[in-house]
Amino acid sequence: MQKGKVSVNTENIFPIIKKFLYTDNEIFLRELISNATDASNKLRVLSQRGEVKGDIGELKIKVSLDEDKKTLTISDNGIGMTAEEIDKYINQIAFSGAEEFVEKFKDTKEDANIIGHFGLGFYSSFMVADKVEIITKSFKDEPAAHWTCDGSPQYTLEASDKTERGTEIILHISEDSTEFLEENRITTLLNKYNKFM
Repeated sequence: MQKGKVSVNTENIFPIIKKFLYTDNEIFLRELISNATDASNKLRVLSQRGEVKGDIGELKIKVSLDEDKKTLTISDNGIGMTAEEIDKYINQIAFSGAEEFVEKFKDTKEDANIIGHFGLGFYSSFMVADKVEIITKSFKDEPAAHWTCDGSPQYTLEASDKTERGTEIILHISEDSTEFLEENRITTLLNKYNKFM
């Protein structure tokens, strides 16, 4: 198991993101669905180029709620990620964007749409979740990986026994965001964002 600290010099990135986006905390769902859609589209393109072995099957994105466990899960059967890719795209790149974001916007209240520009879309999950897990298996013939972070700069990255290609993002919803465990609320948001995808 790898334990590490996400590469960001600024310890208080999550509080800043939370404060900045407080007015529009529902965008986390749009960002995660958008990422899942991208993962599916990338797999489709690679398959058309002959870079994926076998039939990719029907590509699906699923949103599931578990009120007992207080989790909201977004899963896809798209391109997936290797442990190395998680390290690159989740632990490093997003956080270099985070530093730039903090410097530029810490004293402003500009529109929250700017968040995507800095590669921080995934981190909007922490506006509604105390802990986020990524369980993913790449279309490449490499072991599956399991990343966990509780909103501090600390994370763990270990092997997973996931056998199917794709990614699951599991949000452990925080006490002040339990509205996102209500099916009606999520259905309304999905209908709202689906128009833009």
